[in-house]
Amino acid sequence: MSKILETGYSPCPNDTYIFYALAKGLVDLSPYKLNICLADVEELNGWARAGKMDICKVSVHAAAHIMEDYVLLRAGGAMGRGVGPLLLARSEMQLGQLDGKKVAIPGRNTTANLLFSLMCKNAGVEVESVEMVFDQIMPAIKSGKVDAGVVIHEGRFTFADLGLVRLEDLGNWWEGYSGLPIPLGSIAIRRSLGVEVASKVNAAIKTSIEIADADPSRAWDYIKQNAQEMDDDVIRRHIKTFVTDYSIDVGSEGEEAVSTLLAEAALMDGVRLPELPVFIDS
Repeated sequence: MSKILETGYSPCPNDTYIFYALAKGLVDLSPYKLNICLADVEELNGWARAGKMDICKVSVHAAAHIMEDYVLLRAGGAMGRGVGPLLLARSEMQLGQLDGKKVAIPGRNTTANLLFSLMCKNAGVEVESVEMVFDQIMPAIKSGKVDAGVVIHEGRFTFADLGLVRLEDLGNWWEGYSGLPIPLGSIAIRRSLGVEVASKVNAAIKTSIEIADADPSRAWDYIKQNAQEMDDDVIRRHIKTFVTDYSIDVGSEGEEAVSTLLAEAALMDGVRLPELPVFIDS
């Protein structure tokens, strides 16, 4: 009899690309079976903080709040250089001009919000943050509902179509600040499941990525049905941007990047990180 692992990740092309083969039963995970739920990144963060998921894609920012109960897998995450969230507005302005203004964020526990908050803190700028689901942010900027917004996912490829301008690439800002790639999200798994199960799931995710890499067309229908109205070219650019070598294994540089960002998140949010391994074999 299969043992069910409650699993959550987003409908974004990078996640559905990574998990396609697992979702379709092309990777043997017996005696375990994934019960998959797809949700927006901030909803996933909330599920993990509430302990609802056995396996969950989370923002690295949110991971700072769950490390007592979860450990991060080495595979399946989103990390890289030049892949960070963007700060957008209707017209060019300096960061200081946003002081006291309304800025949309895709959730308080997102890595995007952490990066924006760090940048503002360093610049002595205070804004009024307005939480929105990520796909509502660009329309809100364009309409004037907010003065600027932090955009994630496919927004980095389509913002110019709405006549918006980029004020800052927060990934580039982070790289200048830390010298490290930006760890956007990771796969978290319950510590209580044990090292053997965590390693098995990690290996299965790596195999799932390898299957998609070998023939991306096999995953296309699954990716498209979850990406909804996203343009095909945007989907391909999304996958190329957010599925990187770090998605196969974070490596030593990736470990340092995650640990550095977790420390910044803990300091920003006033939480204490437990003295436990961050990754399954670190």
